Amino acid sequence: KLIFAVALTIYFLWSAYAPMQGSFLDIVDLPIHETGHLVFGLFGETLGMAGGTLFQLILPAVFVGYFWWHEKFFSAAVVLFWVGQSMINVYIYAQDAIAMQLPLVGGGMHDWNWMLTRFGLLASTGTIAGFIRAVGTLTIIAAAVVSIFYAFHSPVEELEEI
Repeated sequence: KLIFAVALTIYFLWSAYAPMQGSFLDIVDLPIHETGHLVFGLFGETLGMAGGTLFQLILPAVFVGYFWWHEKFFSAAVVLFWVGQSMINVYIYAQDAIAMQLPLVGGGMHDWNWMLTRFGLLASTGTIAGFIRAVGTLTIIAAAVVSIFYAFHSPVEELEEI
């Protein structure tokens, strides 16, 4: 478990350091993000636009909560890496709000450009994106600390349930 925790720590810290290199979870994040637009779109245009990002962060957080609730602390910490990585993924999208160079699914509207323009915050794109990246990086660091701690303090069987 310790080797697994350390390997995840190195990988996800590298992802936070060089976010444009992508992550193996990007292919999971995209359909979750797009589903969020559909789910939250039922509650209006603004939530529909924010829904991609919201769902992309809420879904892995629900899994963290599930494992924590069932006292599978190592498993919760492992999934917390996903939450941090997903925030880094959101950072990339938010950072692109002005340039709008990222390819979009179906060539649709750029969520972050729309949201930041709507709220008069487009000029603050760099600050907002930087904050998202910082929170994502801190989440990855928290996942590292908790996973390494519980690598020493949880039953071996827990890893088999991930």
